[in-house]
Amino acid sequence: MSVSFDKSQTRENLMRAFAGESQARNRYTFAAGLAEKNDLQVLQGVFLFTAGQEEQHAKVYYDLLEQLSGQTVKVDGTYPVDLFPDVLSHLRAARRNEYQEFEHDYTGFAKVAKEEGFPEISHIFSSIARVEKSHGDRFGAFADLLEQGKLFVSDVECRWMCLNCGHVVEGTMAPAACPVCKHPQGYFIRWEMAPWGVPLK
Repeated sequence: MSVSFDKSQTRENLMRAFAGESQARNRYTFAAGLAEKNDLQVLQGVFLFTAGQEEQHAKVYYDLLEQLSGQTVKVDGTYPVDLFPDVLSHLRAARRNEYQEFEHDYTGFAKVAKEEGFPEISHIFSSIARVEKSHGDRFGAFADLLEQGKLFVSDVECRWMCLNCGHVVEGTMAPAACPVCKHPQGYFIRWEMAPWGVPLK
């Protein structure tokens, strides 16, 4: 079935996606501030890096609404309230929210767009859905390390990189402070996760 864009469910889904990405960007920016307060600059960086990508997703969705410029699109939606006192809870919530977008929201939006005759928009929803899965994987990996007390400790020798100056050291633990720039341990990340990969399982 083919429908006009200004009467489509896809138009509403794009606005929902724009709102969701915009809110995710802000939630991650707020979580980054909490991580910084807890001397977890590596997690601050993860949140800010992901926030930047969410901003770009929002722009992609918003630009697809250009033909409706000057109009108002009314949508109903549900959005999470993630106000936690600890960084781990923010990581877990972020993982859950990203997987929700991947498994349900954007996958469903892609199906609707295809059915309504918007194959390019369908492709964009599907493509961004896969990115959201990678976000969820990354948040989950860092949450596991934090929860296990292994964010700065490894069972085996590995390389650690200072996110401030790039200095690399080897050992089973990140140094308490970078021997080059003197920034604290919170700036160190496992080499294979910088910046911001997740080891394949």
